[in-house]
Amino acid sequence: MFVDFLMEVFEESKDKDAIIWKDKSYSYQWLFDRVQYWQDRDKAQNVISGSVTVLEGDFTPNTIALLLSLIEHRCIIVPITRSVSGERPSGYIEIAQGEVLITLGENDDPEYVQLPNSANHAFYCQLRKQNHPGLVLFTSGSTGKPKAAVHDFPALLEKFKVRRHSDRTINFLPFDHWGGLNTLFHILSNAGTVVTVRERSPAEICRIIERYKIEVLPATPTFLNLLLLSEDYKRYDLSRLKTISYGTEPMPSGTLKRLKTLFPETRLHQTYGLIELGVLRTKSKGDDSLWVKVGGEGYETRVVDGMLQIKAKSAMLGYLNAPSPFTEDGWFKTGDVVEVEGEYLHILGRKSEIINVGGEKVYPVEVESVLQLMEGVEDAVVGAETSPITGQIVVARVKLNTGESLSDFRKRMRAFCRDKLANYKIPQKVTLVDTVMHGERFKKMRRELDKNGRPF
Repeated sequence: MFVDFLMEVFEESKDKDAIIWKDKSYSYQWLFDRVQYWQDRDKAQNVISGSVTVLEGDFTPNTIALLLSLIEHRCIIVPITRSVSGERPSGYIEIAQGEVLITLGENDDPEYVQLPNSANHAFYCQLRKQNHPGLVLFTSGSTGKPKAAVHDFPALLEKFKVRRHSDRTINFLPFDHWGGLNTLFHILSNAGTVVTVRERSPAEICRIIERYKIEVLPATPTFLNLLLLSEDYKRYDLSRLKTISYGTEPMPSGTLKRLKTLFPETRLHQTYGLIELGVLRTKSKGDDSLWVKVGGEGYETRVVDGMLQIKAKSAMLGYLNAPSPFTEDGWFKTGDVVEVEGEYLHILGRKSEIINVGGEKVYPVEVESVLQLMEGVEDAVVGAETSPITGQIVVARVKLNTGESLSDFRKRMRAFCRDKLANYKIPQKVTLVDTVMHGERFKKMRRELDKNGRPF
């Protein structure tokens, strides 16, 4: 019923590659049969319709088939992925009130565990009353405890019933994030090929692009900057790559221009989505432009006091553990500051990240974009520090490969930035670091603590 439209695609495309995992191909016939197999297995394991089922895995063949079978079985699904260190996200199962845990190990074999929780939140009761499957996704929790967003799964799936283009795509974004799931459903609903990755390094991604003639790479600006720095793109044939899509965080203009120069025949596509709403359709003003149209069928947008608000048919029911973020008339307050030019928006960043220097606004990505143009700068993260004179000052953590001293770099930085940034935007404090400044989702970590233990 809920995934019938997908099963029809699978039947029509029996001999095509649906999934490539660990360099092995799985056909759409295999996926069709496996979804039906897991539906029977779930019933045998007493996975009850309407139960809050935690599905712990990645984009493996059985995880994908289980996900689809659980949707059809009307379960409320909580996808989670272990960290690189092998740790399960702390507290997620408790917050979601998980009743069943299905874990898929290295060999892609599931293990079922009945949990002692009883999930009775009002949103769960609503889904059960409608006899609908649900989805629970977690925000990053960068400002505190992660929030659990509850979705009516059919509302998210509706847009995938419209057939679009079929491509071979790396599913780069994680399994427990709507960006990754959105990519998965787009590929499967169009009989494309899901090429999964275990290691998200520039060299491995380039190897896979060459080997499997990948046509679409969805990634984050942070990862794309790492790819440019690594120069691994020079060692592999990436000529079949038709589209690089980017989102989840603001794109530095310098990174975008370099990508366009190095990949002139590849379309660069800016995406926009939120855990609470799903992924909207977008259209960039140009491949090297950060101006974008946002919306499409099922979405309305408006800008209030410089902030983007969205009304969506696919909006979540609400948070399990936080107040409603919707206005009284049903608009979601995104927290993103935007500029408007006709139908196009320029997304400047989160309001919570804006630095206020004596009444002047500074957007971190603008400063980071300039710093990353400097020779020897591998990465830069910009934030604020309290000042008794101006309220806040701009501070930066910088990863260098030049070996120069902090004093020498600061002099070079100020000279470089002088004609590119207003004086109040140039970092007043700089710390040189030798560690990565992004998380496992390849997004910049701006809300870390500085060396004195203060929020950065």
